[in-house]
Amino acid sequence: MGSTIFAVFLPLALALVMFGLGLTLTVDDFARVLRYPKAAVVALVCQMIVLPAICLGLVYLFRLEGALAVGVMLLVASPGGPSANLFSHIAGGNVALNITLTAINSILAVFTLPLVVALSFTLFMDDAAAIGLRPDKFAQVFAIVLVPVAVGMWVHRRFTDWAERMRKNVKIVSAVVLLLVVVAAVGREFDTLTENIGKLATLSLLLSTLSFVIGYTVPRLFRVETDQAIASAMEIGIHNGALAIAVASSVLHNSQMAVPPAVYGVLMNIPAAVAAYLLARQLRRAAPTPVPATTG
Repeated sequence: MGSTIFAVFLPLALALVMFGLGLTLTVDDFARVLRYPKAAVVALVCQMIVLPAICLGLVYLFRLEGALAVGVMLLVASPGGPSANLFSHIAGGNVALNITLTAINSILAVFTLPLVVALSFTLFMDDAAAIGLRPDKFAQVFAIVLVPVAVGMWVHRRFTDWAERMRKNVKIVSAVVLLLVVVAAVGREFDTLTENIGKLATLSLLLSTLSFVIGYTVPRLFRVETDQAIASAMEIGIHNGALAIAVASSVLHNSQMAVPPAVYGVLMNIPAAVAAYLLARQLRRAAPTPVPATTG
């Protein structure tokens, strides 16, 4: 009975989160990438290539195996989470760029998630052929990621005033739903969590910290503006844990894989808060000092 409730609740919960994301997006958010081409490309390369490579190294370093290793890789392949915009705003980042990166990443995730999962199964699971790149897996990821987003965007365009009024409520509901999803995932695999909490907690904090550092420093090396680099850091460091948990439980039918995203979904808020504070202070220091008006 519990498994049935979880199987029904989880896709619905994620659909609500992704619908909420769509409710805040417009077509212009996708087109905005043309205004920040360098920042967007650098951030996407970091998120799609650099971070998964580093994450794979950490998986081997911490000697994770099987479903837990796949779960970590599944997390790192997920797009930015709903709270990325909030932390970016607190840190003084370019929230418009955050919205654009989230929109693009959500589309790319339909293709990158199955690829990362296929690679992870080959490396860490005995039954690698069980997942492969089967079309039905692409279809399931498409259904749980893009369809609710598209519906939300349609509602925003059709009922713009209502969608604008619902923005704040949607963010609150998304945060609550994410918390419930994490609690449900941990509850199902509590023994797995307790047996591996040390490794998973340390890996999550280290991965999160490295994500924020890479997300900020790499764009700055390419002379991306500071506020855009901050947006990149928040987008790369904060992942959609609810999506990773839903794919693990509903698409891959392996609740153990949902444990690493659940742990990361909670612990990432610590480095995120520290990064937001430090980056906001850095931004204030970098701001030009106003010249006193002279009289005479």
